[in-house]
Amino acid sequence: MLDESILAAIRARLAVALAPPRRRYRPLWVERKAVAWIDDARAARLAAFADLLEVRDDGITFTSAIASERARTEALDRIARVLASEGSLTAWRDERYAVAPAFGAPPLFVLERAAARYFGIHTYAAHVNGMVRRDAGPAMWLARRSPAKAIDPGLLDNLVGGGIAAGVGVQRTVVKEGWEEAGIPAPLASRAQPAGAVHLCREQPDGLQRETIFVHDLWLPADFAPSGQDGEVVDHRLVALAEAARLVANTEGTGVVTADASLVTLDCLLRHGVIAPDVPGYLELDALRHPATEPAPAQ
Repeated sequence: MLDESILAAIRARLAVALAPPRRRYRPLWVERKAVAWIDDARAARLAAFADLLEVRDDGITFTSAIASERARTEALDRIARVLASEGSLTAWRDERYAVAPAFGAPPLFVLERAAARYFGIHTYAAHVNGMVRRDAGPAMWLARRSPAKAIDPGLLDNLVGGGIAAGVGVQRTVVKEGWEEAGIPAPLASRAQPAGAVHLCREQPDGLQRETIFVHDLWLPADFAPSGQDGEVVDHRLVALAEAARLVANTEGTGVVTADASLVTLDCLLRHGVIAPDVPGYLELDALRHPATEPAPAQ
């Protein structure tokens, strides 16, 4: 049983880290669907691309000449490259996210990953809890992100986690990221068990993060030692689930876990009964996993 002070610290930290958006946002409409959300400052910058976008007080649309998936993709690629040259985006990835009415539906356009938060599109990711059975109880592998990462450098993370690129499914992402970030062979990574999804909708310095994370548990052999293959992870540590909870509560020092990974870890602790339903604040912790995925419309 976890100490109530740890649970209170987790609630306090994640209530801030995962706080819902407070700014005013305008939807980007495509085929009568709000597919992106842009704050006023960024909307004002986009107004300069008047040949591509119509920016109004109540929303943003593409100009009438831009009416196909390809045309929308090309228009946003042009805008994103200008924004990148101005330093308004995170590091360019040469990887695109599909933007669609629902996950897996035909895309309305695809967008460079570095511009995802600038435009506030709904992104998708797959994370894996690397679990190990021990006599003292289950343990979890955590990874430390490289200090060279553009986002959350040097922080602790789930063993495996990565965005789902356009044209790539959940399972393929798990296998790909499992090898790159932890050296997990494909046959072993493919055993990861889907365990539902968690959601984020929060303001960040580079824009609005709206993300659904498909969560997995992967039980690893006791003698398995993770090893990063692509330089994005610099080391790993195996911790008991109670220690994972204490790390999620951290707000400073070298033991801070990213907000995304903290949410996935919290989900794991709830699902595996490490946090019991009758402890104070359980429902508040549970609610953190499923916030609204769109900001309130502009008034």
